[in-house]
Formats: sequence, structure tokens, C-alpha cells
Amino acid sequence: MAKIIDGKAISAEVKVKVAKEVAALKGQGISVGLAVVIVGDASASRVYVNNKKKACEAVGIYSEEYALPASTSQQELLELVDRLNHDGKIHGILVQSPLPKGLDEAALVETIAPQKDVDAFHAYNVGKIMQGKYSFLPCTPAGVMELLHSAGVEVCGKRCVVIGRSDIVGKPMAMLLLHQNGTVTICHSRTQNLKEICREADILVSAVGKAAFVTGDMIKPGAAVIDVGMNRNQEGKLCGDVVFAEAEKVAGYITPVPGGVGPMTIAMLMKNTVTAAKLQNGILP
Repeated sequence: MAKIIDGKAISAEVKVKVAKEVAALKGQGISVGLAVVIVGDASASRVYVNNKKKACEAVGIYSEEYALPASTSQQELLELVDRLNHDGKIHGILVQSPLPKGLDEAALVETIAPQKDVDAFHAYNVGKIMQGKYSFLPCTPAGVMELLHSAGVEVCGKRCVVIGRSDIVGKPMAMLLLHQNGTVTICHSRTQNLKEICREADILVSAVGKAAFVTGDMIKPGAAVIDVGMNRNQEGKLCGDVVFAEAEKVAGYITPVPGGVGPMTIAMLMKNTVTAAKLQNGILP
């Protein structure tokens, strides 16, 4: 049976460290601040934003929320982001996705000042990640790396397979594994012989967003299986991409859903916000 990688416990450890850094910065007269912008009334987005607000309170980060109606125009959003870029109280800016139809999310991301881009979605930060010279990492891939490290899973020299090629998870996940000297394959909807490729993976990361996509016969015995998926099954229950009951019998390590990658994403957002405050106050180069 696989060892469960407990994201709740590991994220709690990360937040304890972040809280200490936040307190230390307050001692230097720096109050770390995060602004979260949410447009529309999507229930999932509201849950995520509320969780981020709770995390800020837990670690001592000052937070501002801008809850805007779905009718908000692109220009109004751009003007809000510009104001936040110039607001000294705010060190990190996060725009909750997805945005309502008709709004250009890519253009909005590019308006956020790179040093306040705590999601690491701006083209400048994406380029720095490619070079391995980053200040910020996308929160979910960064959380995955923290989970692997905490579980003692060695990446160097290992065969790593990432299912999914999104800009948010799949692509940066592959780069982070590569930076740790993993040999990385990215799989997607056009990949042939997917099962055979996955069975070669020492580390398998699924970020495809389809319930029950990864079955037990796709997993190499003893592999580390990281399930990034957040889906609902036919009964409406929260689940990942991986058929957990099958996978845990084969894998060496596995993350549950919920309680695996999800808590880490928010913990790494808190960490990024502290990094942003340090950068903007000349504490980090």
C-alpha cells in the first residue's frame, strides 16, 4: 500500500514558517499585503477566495478583497489593477480565474506588475521560470514540489511524467521537475500509448481535470503519484484524476483528493506574497 502524502499537514508546516516571516517583517515596519480580485458570482471561485482570506488571517497577512459584478468592464478591471500596482500597502495581486465571458484574462495578467504577480502568470515571470532564475513559482506546481520534497521523493535522475500541458500547471510543473534534474515527458490529449508512457514514470503528476482518468494499470509499482485534479464524480463527490482505490495498491506514494495538492496551493500563495514583500522592500535581490 502506498504511503499517503498529507497535504494538510505539510501545508500547515509551510504556513507556520510563513507566519514567522510575516511577524519578522512586521518587526521591521513592513505589513505584508495581498489583494484578491473576484469578478462574478461563481460558487467555486467564491470558495477559493474565502479559503485564501482565511489563510491570510492565519499567517498575519493583510488582505483586501475586490468583489466585482460580472458586468464589470475590461477597462474597469485594468484601472483597478493599475491602482493596486501603485498601492504601497499591497505586495501581491491575484485575480481569481476564470473570469466571466467577454473579459480578456491574458491582457489583465500582463497588466499586473511582475513583482506583485504572486500567481507567477506574467510573461516576465514565466520566462524567469524557464531560465531557472525565478522569484515566484506558480502555486500549484510549487506545492507539488514541496510535497515530493517533504515525502523524501528524489527527483534527480528519475523518469517524470506530467499529464496535462496547461500554462498554469502542466508546463511549469514540467520545468520544475526538469530543474531538479528529472527526465520529463509531458502527455496530453494527442499523446499515443499514454498508458505505456505513464507506466514508465517514477513520478507521475496528473493535471488533466478528468475524474477516474488514471487507473491502477497506468502506474509503475512504487511510483510517486501526485493528483492535481479537482473534479466531481457521478455522485457529486470531490475527487481527483486518479482512481485512488486502485492506485494506492500499486504506488509507493500518493496524494489524496481532497487533502493533497489543494492545501499546498494556498500555502504557496502565502509564501509568494511574503517573497513579494521582501523584493519590494529590498530585502531580497
